[in-house]
Amino acid sequence: MSDKLKVAVLGATGMVGQRFIDILSDHPWFEVATVAASPRSAGKTYEEVVSKRWKMDRPIPDSVKNLVIKDVSNVEEVAGDVDFVLSAVDMTKDEIKKIEEEYAKTETPVVSNNSAHRWTPDVPMIIPEINPEHTDVIEFQKKRLGTTKGFIAVKPNCSIQSYTPALTAWKEFEPYEVVATTYQAISGAGKNFAEWPEMVGNVIPYIGGEEEKSEKEPLRIWGHIENGVIVPADDVTITCQCIRIPVLYGHTAAAFVKFKKNPTKEQLIEKLVGFSGKPQELGLPSAPKQFIQYLTEDNRPQITLDVNYEGGMGVSIGRLREDTVYDWKFVGLSHNTLRGAAGGAVECAELLKALGYINKK
Repeated sequence: MSDKLKVAVLGATGMVGQRFIDILSDHPWFEVATVAASPRSAGKTYEEVVSKRWKMDRPIPDSVKNLVIKDVSNVEEVAGDVDFVLSAVDMTKDEIKKIEEEYAKTETPVVSNNSAHRWTPDVPMIIPEINPEHTDVIEFQKKRLGTTKGFIAVKPNCSIQSYTPALTAWKEFEPYEVVATTYQAISGAGKNFAEWPEMVGNVIPYIGGEEEKSEKEPLRIWGHIENGVIVPADDVTITCQCIRIPVLYGHTAAAFVKFKKNPTKEQLIEKLVGFSGKPQELGLPSAPKQFIQYLTEDNRPQITLDVNYEGGMGVSIGRLREDTVYDWKFVGLSHNTLRGAAGGAVECAELLKALGYINKK
């Protein structure tokens, strides 16, 4: 019998769900025991449903091909045989809130890729390298839910991963005003070019809800716990534009920053490459050995060259230079379905296991 923790993937047939399946196919701590999706997929094998729309580079893992998909709304059945769930369900925000709480109340931890609970005050929204201490709020959440083991934790929006780590590395220099424009891959919408041919050679200057998330979510990540809830930081102002561009993977950000202190370029680069966090300390399986790399070439970072840095879990920064209006400006790049979505959620689950929040039932 395997010592690995058993996982149910909710929304297993979509792009993020497929990425969960792909990542977990050779994970040292976790194994997929259950796949769940909408009623129209329930009762069929995973291979039957996804074989013609599998979007990963590697083939469907043999270990899940013959798993019979369960109806995600049958909460007790899905949760019954697993230690925790990874959620990528495609529902309305209210439906996601409700069903994720239902899973948590079965004493099954939920690690979610969805946005529905990102602003629930006692639900931690975690980038493991940046705010692992926010896991402390889980004990308050469990009291509210009436659980002893069940809770919800979420990862933040994929678009913020390409600039928030750099700003975090520079916190001692007190950044207080940020302008960022993100150039976002089509996989962030769960699509590829075959499904979205109008994106070939095209740019769309609007992604619904993305700018609000990009401006506010870093503040919650930098916040603190007070009276059992997370209070967002209020010492930084961020304004964003989010643009869809014709690339498959990789979100790029062009950011401008004002600091209260006056760092040199050398100091800023030193903080970037030296930045490390709890995942590196704990040696989590998905953690990049070096979270942030700084590239000195004028034409880097590039998606084709750099998006898979550290297996897609690292962040690439380049073009750091002084600005005539702001103090400094830079370009960042992160992999949106690995660091930004499924990979970030898996690393979050690893952190929660290492800290004792996820265990065998």
